[in-house]
Amino acid sequence: MKKLTLRAVITLPDGSQSLPVTVIGRDAWMLDQLIEVGSRGLTSIERPAPRISHYCWKLRGFGFDISTEYEEHGGPFPGRHGRFRLLSKVRIIADSRKAVAA
Repeated sequence: MKKLTLRAVITLPDGSQSLPVTVIGRDAWMLDQLIEVGSRGLTSIERPAPRISHYCWKLRGFGFDISTEYEEHGGPFPGRHGRFRLLSKVRIIADSRKAVAA
């Protein structure tokens, strides 16, 4: 199975666009998830995947603006978790799931 690959262009705060950014594997999965949930954002409680905060940190390194808001939670192990929201306007220009077989 090939790794998910997304190629994206980010609209920067001044309205210009970034050079295309290629994101692969779990980083691409995380970007796809953030785009899917929109302004609601997501948490590791909702998407119990390993290292969501790390994938967001890596995406920030690519130039994506992602916020983290901390929320309290109860249950047997009460504490805080981060809710991650993609703030950048992103346009996907290539998606390996939609690649045409030659």
